[in-house]
Amino acid sequence: MKYPFLLAAVALVAPAPLLAQALTPAETQKIDTLVAKTLADTGVPSASIAVVRGGRIVFAKAYGKQFEGQTSPADPSLPYQIASVSKQFTATAVQLLADEGKLSLDDSVSKYVPGITDGDKITIRQLLSHTSGLRDYWPQDYSFKAMATPTTPQGIVDRWAKAPLDFQPGTQWQYSNTGYVVAGMIVEKVSGQPLLDFLQARVFRPLGIRAVDQDKAVGRGFPQGYLRHALGPVRVETPAASGWLYAAGELAMSPGDLAKWDVARMNRTLLPPQDWDEQEKAVKLTDGSSTNYGLGVGVGTADGRRVVEHSGEAVGFLTENIVYPDDKAAVVVAVNAWFADAQSRIAKGISSIILRAPKPSAEDAAALDRTRQVYTQLQAGKLDRSLLTEDAAYYFTPATMADYRASLSPLGVPTKIEQVGRTRLRGGFVNRSYRVTYPARALRISTYAEPGANGKIEQFLVSPAE
Repeated sequence: MKYPFLLAAVALVAPAPLLAQALTPAETQKIDTLVAKTLADTGVPSASIAVVRGGRIVFAKAYGKQFEGQTSPADPSLPYQIASVSKQFTATAVQLLADEGKLSLDDSVSKYVPGITDGDKITIRQLLSHTSGLRDYWPQDYSFKAMATPTTPQGIVDRWAKAPLDFQPGTQWQYSNTGYVVAGMIVEKVSGQPLLDFLQARVFRPLGIRAVDQDKAVGRGFPQGYLRHALGPVRVETPAASGWLYAAGELAMSPGDLAKWDVARMNRTLLPPQDWDEQEKAVKLTDGSSTNYGLGVGVGTADGRRVVEHSGEAVGFLTENIVYPDDKAAVVVAVNAWFADAQSRIAKGISSIILRAPKPSAEDAAALDRTRQVYTQLQAGKLDRSLLTEDAAYYFTPATMADYRASLSPLGVPTKIEQVGRTRLRGGFVNRSYRVTYPARALRISTYAEPGANGKIEQFLVSPAE
């Protein structure tokens, strides 16, 4: 149930324009190769993926062994346990009740669920944003002893939500499955329905999503979870007893069905637009710092793109769901193992395949041209010092120039020089990194320059790259 962030800091480049919809045969082949290699490298038995591009689902496919004795091809329609990706649906249920005036996100928890430590100081919003201070009942990445016995939401609350708070509400961010159990109890009390029944009626059926209680997504017709101890054999995992995931991660669905929800998110359908906006607004702590987490989703940017993301960990299953709202794109990956990093490796790889590199700004384009020019000059042992700041001119001594020429000149003309990563500010300069590609090796160039299209170079360092 842990939630590893994949989000990077805010970049200075703009998001790419909307992408063409269909995947090309070459892109499909790259995805097939990526998934096959990742499963082989990690030992994970199967992966099921869905890809959204141009605001619609353009690819859904499953790979490998989904359960013991499987003789038919992997089926992309089978529901995998998505665990903590479910949290955004619990948050949505709360928001829908708030829209109807039946509760407020700023209500205290004690108004609905008695007996919780400092429940009069904790708000529903803090439950949904992991800022409540309630102790997490499942920080482990394995099934602990109690999980062999069925439980109830109240059982979880009695053991963990009545313990001393880990911090005062709103002062820190700490992932808490316990907080979501309490939120689910509030939904059920206010709506008068089981949480899953409420979501079926208000979210899943309207979107055509088949969602299953993960406690019941076991046995014939469902993917089977697997484990691995260190580098030992891959073995069938024993599911946890019933009741342990509940509102913190109770759902099972296919990646294709989860992608339908992602499409609704990027198109702002089903829910009022303000609900989507509220989910995706990073909650701030009492000291004003950002949590990079909204209501049930992580938020931020990666390589200059706005990202809404969440992962999930169930007993024997891992899921990654990444949405690029401004690009109208999303990647969903579910695997039936809770070891290795296959789900994140595949998700990142598919993202790089389906998303075009952000269009460089005019300044980035000018800086790339200047970088190519300076690299060529250094290979020749000559340097136009009018391009350099005083500090850079000081750095490039005759001995330095001789080393650059002796080591770079024999490499000849590179196949490609391109910017990698984000453009960012530091120390009053603009920092950019570049990759220099040769048939048999690659180099890295790290630059700092004065702001502006014609800003002088403060740093130009060349080093080996992977």
